[in-house]
Amino acid sequence: MRKEEKQLLINSLTEKLSNSPNFYLTDISNLNADKTSKLRRLCFSRDVKLVVTKNKLLRKAMENSGKEVSELYDTLKGATSVMFSESGNAPAKLIKEFRKTSDRPILKAAYIEETTYIGDEQLDYLIAIKSKNELIGDLIALLQSPAKNVIGALQSSGQKISGILTTLSERSE
Repeated sequence: MRKEEKQLLINSLTEKLSNSPNFYLTDISNLNADKTSKLRRLCFSRDVKLVVTKNKLLRKAMENSGKEVSELYDTLKGATSVMFSESGNAPAKLIKEFRKTSDRPILKAAYIEETTYIGDEQLDYLIAIKSKNELIGDLIALLQSPAKNVIGALQSSGQKISGILTTLSERSE
């Protein structure tokens, strides 16, 4: 590969790393062509971008990205692929699901919203991480809960008063 081609790849990876709040470093080596194709299709259907690259190029892109990812440099050994996603837990769920039929991909490390996670044993923890939209939904539900309780109490009180008035009006006759 010529120097210009390498620089283009580094620039492309740098842009993806800079613009993506979440990415996973995985090892998909030893997957045959059929399983690799299935993994790529699954990634596409889950809106996860899978990129296979050389470690030296990825390291240079990480250094140029402007993010503090120096902890991840030690994981750049052997075959490395990068999974980019807008959701912090989507690649983890994808890896867990794909492992039902294969022993790969193996999670080397993950960068989620400025936090690094290193090692395959972090996979279950990463699955449990909620995305920004899920957290906003939970917060809205919590904020709506007291208001719903007040409205429900007011509505039920109104029905009780109307029932009592009806009963009293029937008695006086």
